[in-house]
Amino acid sequence: MAVKVLIPTPLRNLTNNQAEVLAEGGTIAELITNLSNSYNGLRDRLVDENGKIRRFVNIYLNEEDIRFLQGETTVLKAGDQISIVPAIAGGK
Repeated sequence: MAVKVLIPTPLRNLTNNQAEVLAEGGTIAELITNLSNSYNGLRDRLVDENGKIRRFVNIYLNEEDIRFLQGETTVLKAGDQISIVPAIAGGK
């Protein structure tokens, strides 16, 4: 089952400058694995060495933060939309 994944500007160089891609996966973790198979280097930007989503990466399933769902084990269904939003810090 395909879901739409919205790619933030800082990661588009890994997806051939595509702002959105379609990917397969029954859970967020499977989706990330499948994305990394298609787009080299993307996994390293999204998860740490233990497979946990990096602290500064926010992932939304249909506008709901997956941290308030089941995290990486959140179940996906056809037609879902995933948004990857890197945290922004800095300024004065």
